[in-house]
Amino acid sequence: VQLQASGGGLVQAGGSLRLSCAVSGRTGSSYRMGWFRQTPGKEREFVAAISGSGRGTEYADSVKGRFTISRDNANDMVYLQMDNLKSEDTAVYYCAARSWGRSWSPHDLNSYDYWGQGTKVTVSS
Repeated sequence: VQLQASGGGLVQAGGSLRLSCAVSGRTGSSYRMGWFRQTPGKEREFVAAISGSGRGTEYADSVKGRFTISRDNANDMVYLQMDNLKSEDTAVYYCAARSWGRSWSPHDLNSYDYWGQGTKVTVSS
């Protein structure tokens, strides 16, 4: 399984971006998906996660109400819509996948089997 994240860039505070994660290999709804982010010198932190069907979602408190995770299983895509961006959202964002049939703790980065390469988001104040 390969994950390819894209959509990052420079945006002003209060603006929006949509990140995309293309999933290739054994795909479809077999994988639970998550988005994490990381800034220099800090640990990678959980942002959002979505179940294989898309009916279940979870968010970090810091992004709840501003970010929305979704997926299109027909096209093997996962998205992170980010609205009302703040300077503290500046980070490299990573998508991650957890194989079906294995236990899953969405907030735990060690609970994911595959990772994308990251896409950088910069929010200017």
